[in-house]
Amino acid sequence: MRDLTSMNRFFVSKDSFRGDKVLLGKDQAHQIHSVLRLRPADRIIVLDNAGWEYQISLAKVTGEQVVGEVLQKQKAVGEPSVQITLFQSLLTRDKFEWVLQKCTEVGVSRFVPVITQRALVRETAIKPEKLDRWQRIITEAAEQSHRGLIPDLLPPVSFEEILPDLRDFERCLIAWEPAEGRFDPVQPDGVGSDQTGLRPVALREALRTDKQTAPGTVAVLVGPEGGFTEQEVQLARAASAVPVGLGPRILRTETAAIIATTLILHELGQMEG
Repeated sequence: MRDLTSMNRFFVSKDSFRGDKVLLGKDQAHQIHSVLRLRPADRIIVLDNAGWEYQISLAKVTGEQVVGEVLQKQKAVGEPSVQITLFQSLLTRDKFEWVLQKCTEVGVSRFVPVITQRALVRETAIKPEKLDRWQRIITEAAEQSHRGLIPDLLPPVSFEEILPDLRDFERCLIAWEPAEGRFDPVQPDGVGSDQTGLRPVALREALRTDKQTAPGTVAVLVGPEGGFTEQEVQLARAASAVPVGLGPRILRTETAAIIATTLILHELGQMEG
């Protein structure tokens, strides 16, 4: 039996399927033919972005088109059962693309770029070519990390625009490190014991629930290089977000995004082998 983990993986649209055949277009054909140098009878995995993966035997391979025959279909196993939406403050190009790539690998389900008060990048109208580049980064990271679904990428929005949506999540967390840098125990309402409710709690405590099942949807807000302002944290707090700390060390924002999403999935049992 062939080792499926060693096969190259490609997301395709539902229109690519023709009965038991799959047609891959020019960009993927170039990758298969000219970069990977695969030939007829070699095998790949294609994914339909609906949670299924297909083992394919290549029948025709040219630089313009690849045709394969479906040998086997099975459920993709690389998706966490917890859906994380990352509300990430817009960053400079390299940092933001790093967040998209690495958080896709970790298991984030949706990215929402946010314009925050201290953000160095404040573009709401992103050029189509930049959005296309971001989408390619996410897709390639999903293929590489054996995801079954490509994470969604929404257009940039203002901080105020995201607030009404935060209550739709079973858990909503905002990464926040005040000057005091200390943690408070969780109170019955899920926040710290100080009067403002802004001192962070440990992430593990913020994820606890009285229910038998873990939350199925989690939102996490990560700020820019200068962090969120106290006003933003107050607004998020009023919209159901719980301020959480990510440990005793101060992290760069791109590191915080990766650490926060990884810790959430770990605490919810989604990083098991």
